[in-house]
Amino acid sequence: MKTLLLIVFCLTLGTVYAQKKKKQDIEAIKAMCGCYDVSFNFSETFAAEKDYEFHDNYHSGALEYVFPVEETKNKIVLQHLLVIGDSMIIKHWRQDWLYENTDFHVFYKDNTWKYDRKTPDAVKGQWTQKVYQVDDSPRYEGSSSWVHVDGRSYWENTADAPLPRREFSKRSDYNVMERRNRHEITDYGWVHEQDNGKVVRQGSDKVIAREKGWNTYTKTEENKCQPAKDWWQEKQAYWNDVRKVWDELFAVKKTLEFEKKIDGKVLFMKLFALEDEMLQGDYDSTASIAKIKATINAYLKGDVALVTN
Repeated sequence: MKTLLLIVFCLTLGTVYAQKKKKQDIEAIKAMCGCYDVSFNFSETFAAEKDYEFHDNYHSGALEYVFPVEETKNKIVLQHLLVIGDSMIIKHWRQDWLYENTDFHVFYKDNTWKYDRKTPDAVKGQWTQKVYQVDDSPRYEGSSSWVHVDGRSYWENTADAPLPRREFSKRSDYNVMERRNRHEITDYGWVHEQDNGKVVRQGSDKVIAREKGWNTYTKTEENKCQPAKDWWQEKQAYWNDVRKVWDELFAVKKTLEFEKKIDGKVLFMKLFALEDEMLQGDYDSTASIAKIKATINAYLKGDVALVTN
């Protein structure tokens, strides 16, 4: 009887701890929301070959609004919007946080993401960060535990990714970025720290250079991001439908491969142009979803396709 009571006590204690830990995790994820002055900094630090020509350091800054567009018990979706000047808004990256997620689309190379399924035990207590490109197409994702210790909260994971936008049109000497991402909540906002490997993937992997990234998100006056809030009110119906279509494609749970360009245009250019078209006048969700599916299907390779009516 004493043994049974001890087992029940331990199980109850474990459940209470897990619930408390999950609450801390959610608070840390949502702490990334707000209006920020952002500084982007990258520097190549090491190369295996002595004749490697190091590239110039990259520095940039922006005003960025981060906000939740969806939240359930086990999912938090954060959208990023860049604010340029007083009125120009650029839809930026998106990050989804999923609790104990088992379904992954892992970047391989050359616009290909391989489907992978993990066991529930492998992701127990973990959060998957799924990062999407400006058109909500896949980018990279990985699963790890949030750590809360000594007054600090951070999440760290390594995942393969396509080349970053700052390099994908300028470089062809590598085709995979191995990203070690670390998100840490600070007293001024948060930091996105990176230790990246620039990888040539041709059968085996060869790292040609290492890179340090240090992106700081410093909270600023919320009213500076009002143009972004207004923009989202006007555009959200279309982008909500874009997310729905992508979610339908990911639910197929197969490897996804895309054409790089069609008619000289990459996919995000087509989806952004479609936004302008569909938001003229009263918004028609049914018609919009049909055109979004047709646009994405045109870029899909292989036997995977979205079902259209």
